[in-house]
Amino acid sequence: MIRFYNGKVLSFEAGLKIEDKELWTDGRNISYIGPKPESLPEFEREIDLKGDLMLPGFKNAHTHTAMTFLRSYADDLPLQEWLYNKVFPEEAKLTPEAVYLFTKLGIMEYVSGGITASFDMYYKNDEYILANRECGFRTVICSALNNFDADIENIEREFLKFNAPGDDMVGYRLGIHAEYTTSMERMEYLSSLVHKYKVPAFTHISETKAETEECIGRYGLTPPQLLDKIGFFDYGGGGFHCTWFNDEDIELFAKKGLWAVANPASNLKLASGIAPLEKMRKAGVNLAIGTDGPASNNALDMFREMYLACVTQKHICEDAAAFNADFALEMACKNGADCLNLPQCDDLSVGKRADLTVINLRMPSMQPLHNISKNIVFAGSKENVRLTMINGKILYEDGQYFLGFEPEDLYREVNAYVKAEMKN
Repeated sequence: MIRFYNGKVLSFEAGLKIEDKELWTDGRNISYIGPKPESLPEFEREIDLKGDLMLPGFKNAHTHTAMTFLRSYADDLPLQEWLYNKVFPEEAKLTPEAVYLFTKLGIMEYVSGGITASFDMYYKNDEYILANRECGFRTVICSALNNFDADIENIEREFLKFNAPGDDMVGYRLGIHAEYTTSMERMEYLSSLVHKYKVPAFTHISETKAETEECIGRYGLTPPQLLDKIGFFDYGGGGFHCTWFNDEDIELFAKKGLWAVANPASNLKLASGIAPLEKMRKAGVNLAIGTDGPASNNALDMFREMYLACVTQKHICEDAAAFNADFALEMACKNGADCLNLPQCDDLSVGKRADLTVINLRMPSMQPLHNISKNIVFAGSKENVRLTMINGKILYEDGQYFLGFEPEDLYREVNAYVKAEMKN
């Protein structure tokens, strides 16, 4: 058991609320939240927070973790040129061992930035899962069916393998990479799996203007409308980016309860556009936030994503009151868990998983304490993360990692791969 005391707890149970309370964990779950009782049990460890804040960890609702191997490799290019001329050729050479190593590198960045779960889309998933399990990191995979898959039936095998009953550290959702990389035959195959298992499906969607216009040219429908027509969204799910949604697309997502996962840093860096998040919010669309991959972002930083989500909406709406910072924080914490179907990780309350982040409020960027949640969104950064706990285990604390390996050893291995295998 671990006791966090002399601190604050942020929860979303009845709207965003911050209260002076202590929190106990029992090895996996939260066992107590409240004032200090008169008598205390024996604890394995007691942590004096000195007024710092505990919040439900950030959930990165769209990422490609192992693409850390391409960080800063091919920048300052438009999406299609970047993807087809730089990314795909290097990915074709990527070994299973490399996915394992570069996933661990991404996990280091996640936990040092207060992220406690990821929604990942990539490949060589056995090695990806092994890295996550060894580190103790919680993840959900989204399949990325596309025209390059030699064995499309592997999607179903992985779906069954990585959705083992009782294991909430690993999950698997059905998905295609994108409409523009996937034939109609393969999109319909994925839709058949959706109906066979009655589960949600996800995809990159309407990320660029060209993607959207070309889909309309091929099928006479926008990407959301096309996928809905073939039953892709009949059991829920959603899309990543959603940058070029029109009013009909927004209405479709709202009506079906689908998730739109914003990736503002990546969209801005690739000049893809700004998603109409405030219009979506007002329409009732479910919204979460992701970083996208470290090849297009290039950081795995949810603080930056929250900030950009807010300020870009204020800009395009020409309204400084648009897209409240509290809502962005809820998107990053609670909504992300709901998008990943992790109801046991969506908040800090008794019985929930002990997935939490401690924010150091005793730093210049967090002072004065006029409004803590707005400090986090508008002034916060990864330097404010004091501790990250997942499933009751501390994986990062005060600059130290507890992931089962030495950081310097990993740095040597990933740089050796880059030097041997990649040409700039």
